[in-house]
Amino acid sequence: MKKILLFIVTCLLHFSSTQAQDFQGKAIYLSKTSVADFNFGGREISEEQKKRFMARMKEQSEKTFILTFDKTAAIYEEEEKLETPGRDNGGRGGFRFGDFSGGTLYKNIKDQNYAKESEMFGKVFLIKDDLKQLNWTMGSETKKIGNYTCYKATAIQAIDSTGFDSLRKRRDSERKKEEKEDVVTKDSTKSKVSIFKEREEPKEIEITAWFTPEIPVSQGPGEYWGLPGLILEVNAGNTVLLCTKIVLNTDEKIAIEAPTKGKVISQQEYNETLLVKMEEMSERFRGGNRGSGGNSNRGRN
Repeated sequence: MKKILLFIVTCLLHFSSTQAQDFQGKAIYLSKTSVADFNFGGREISEEQKKRFMARMKEQSEKTFILTFDKTAAIYEEEEKLETPGRDNGGRGGFRFGDFSGGTLYKNIKDQNYAKESEMFGKVFLIKDDLKQLNWTMGSETKKIGNYTCYKATAIQAIDSTGFDSLRKRRDSERKKEEKEDVVTKDSTKSKVSIFKEREEPKEIEITAWFTPEIPVSQGPGEYWGLPGLILEVNAGNTVLLCTKIVLNTDEKIAIEAPTKGKVISQQEYNETLLVKMEEMSERFRGGNRGSGGNSNRGRN
């Protein structure tokens, strides 16, 4: 541990003596989220539908992000990519899986706050809130990521009960209970369709990060920050964020400024609004299916 601290101090001194005040860098991250254990919530769909849905999920869960940073602030945004010709952008109303997770994230580690511009179903919101600091524990393990020596750090992150996923799972659980009771009441022979073993959701997850003191800025991809060096890799649950390229002090400088467009809202308020909108869309979708199903039944009678 003493060797690690000595190395970090040496990097900081070297950085301070050689870098100008207008220091800036750019890091490219590849994000991958495993969808292998996705739960369809007991819904009865064909194997072909499952394959198409999982393929689309996999495509949307593999993204490239760009982190542009200086000593105190950073901008984190998804790399724009051209749509494949012939795509319908996900179908109904042009909605695409993951649309609500886009937007530009601005992180100010000096003031410990963030601002994020995000579009939700055609309306732009400006989310403003405080950065959450993880209680990092330094490890002694090292590894190379590209040309940089990286050190391991871990933290236990409590699942945010006000986060979108937590709110959605809570609503899903409540709805499943209601559906089970309704099915059992109407026809006990159909209860086996809706009754399935509930998976207990974790209350916390372990975060593993690899950071390099050779770039001594307390930044990282997404919500991660707070280590004495740029975070080049993060493993959190079923998501991996890996830095694939770093460029330091190019002639082309980018203004690292907080976004200003959109209705100002807190993260919790945004999550709750998003959940309501998603449920409204889901109800319209289910209503359309019930309508078509009812017509086909009448046609057979």
